[in-house]
Amino acid sequence: MGRASMAGLSVGLVVMWSSGFIGGRLGTDTASTAALMAWRFLVLVPILVLVGLAVAAARRRAVGPHSVRLSPKQWSRQALLGVLSQVVYLGGVVGAIEYGVASGTSALVAALQPLLAGALAGPVLGERVVARQWLGLAVGFCGVLLVVGGDVDGGGAPLWAYALPFAGMVGLVAATLIEARERHPIPLLESMTVQCATSATIFGVVAAATGDLVGPSLADGSFWAAVAWLVVFSTFGGYGFYWLTVRRVGATHASALIYLTPPTTAVWAWAMFGEAVPTVGLVGFAVCAVGVALVLTVRRPPVPVAGDESRALDAVASRG
Repeated sequence: MGRASMAGLSVGLVVMWSSGFIGGRLGTDTASTAALMAWRFLVLVPILVLVGLAVAAARRRAVGPHSVRLSPKQWSRQALLGVLSQVVYLGGVVGAIEYGVASGTSALVAALQPLLAGALAGPVLGERVVARQWLGLAVGFCGVLLVVGGDVDGGGAPLWAYALPFAGMVGLVAATLIEARERHPIPLLESMTVQCATSATIFGVVAAATGDLVGPSLADGSFWAAVAWLVVFSTFGGYGFYWLTVRRVGATHASALIYLTPPTTAVWAWAMFGEAVPTVGLVGFAVCAVGVALVLTVRRPPVPVAGDESRALDAVASRG
């Protein structure tokens, strides 16, 4: 990839991924995590299907009859990615906050993801993580600790609730490594459609079983504003940029950028809610930037993809 394309992917991932925490705060003011996520994906899936039909029609007009048919193995793999990266990750990180875990504690646990992904990138993906990158990952984590440290406390949450963000973090790492190992990735649009349909089903069943699927929140305009926010910014933006970055640059690069999301979330919160950013938080921003720079400025060969790599990746980008 060119430097401009890589920079665009990186900035897009950081800004859009961090928007999810803001959307979660907007939505959980009036509804449970299960209800918010259920409606997020129930609204999203028809949109993805309609977009997919429009893309298929445009493709037929341009190049003639063409269709993307997923094998049962591909269907099951994408469903698994949806469970790990959406149901487990979102349910764990946002659900922990709902049950009383401090948001800073949840964010800090989620920020362990780059370290775990870096540790597993070598044995699982064959990606060589050099000493400079390990230093960058450690420095980045220290920066995150400075940014959210003031919000980390024991709280009054039950002990089991602290396992939720750990489970969410592990789920996202597992999904990242599974996707990065794929040598013949399907188009991003089809991938996201299957993943989101899986999440809509699971979150919908959970919300219905707990009696949260319908209720007063559905008559609240702020609830639907939060749903729209999560659909546009957090799913199309956040997950779209995340998977495209994993596919085109690699798991270590994408995971390292997650270190920049707590500082960016703080900027979002300052702009939207007037939350002050303490001086130590500003120092943490700088430390995070240094850590990420150490990871991303290491020269490394492109991620190997079987077959004609450039054609395959260009197809993914254009269809996504």
